[in-house]
Amino acid sequence: MSDAPVLHLENITRDFGTGHTALHVLRGAELKIRRGEIIALVGPSGAGKSTLLHIAGLLEKPDGGEIHICGEACSKLGDDRRTEIRRKHLGFVYQYHHLLPEFSAQENIFIPQIIAGLDKKTANQRSAQLLDMLGLAARADHRPAQLSGGEQQRVAIGRALANAPDLLLADEPTGNLDPATAEAVFNMLLSLTRQTGLTALIATHNPELAGRMDRIVRIADGHLV
Repeated sequence: MSDAPVLHLENITRDFGTGHTALHVLRGAELKIRRGEIIALVGPSGAGKSTLLHIAGLLEKPDGGEIHICGEACSKLGDDRRTEIRRKHLGFVYQYHHLLPEFSAQENIFIPQIIAGLDKKTANQRSAQLLDMLGLAARADHRPAQLSGGEQQRVAIGRALANAPDLLLADEPTGNLDPATAEAVFNMLLSLTRQTGLTALIATHNPELAGRMDRIVRIADGHLV
């Protein structure tokens, strides 16, 4: 399965509502992402970018079609196996950081590794390494409220990478930041993604940021082009 795309979306459909009022968000969307690719997902608000990412991340089930993650067909899997695949293969970064406020930056990256079964020593070492790569080594013991917006989002990126996923899914990861901070955080995300050979699908409204990725996929009328 090593030659299989990291992500293959095959004829994905997703509707909201029924009958004449149904909203057809995805109408046979198709996408293949090879290992190491960094793909920009662009389209107007309401076009279905978040829905597509939720389906790709096994957070939402499509009405039709198939989702392949690292060669495994996932659309008909039970919740336990879907959770296992998310834990093993996927990392998520959202527009808002969603850090645990009562824990430090390092602990926010440490906890997902413990949940995944990693031993404490290795998890601590990897957390410290990621914070160093993100330029946050000196902020390791700070809680989210003590960090700037850009620093919080960098911690969220570290958390997404904590379990060395095959695929990073990011939904407007710099959308809540001012332009200068957004640029810095995106540079960090792109650099870290390339350093680690990670595959990524990143939704963005920013055409300049999209143009710096390997390929741009546009969502329009429920299709990917």
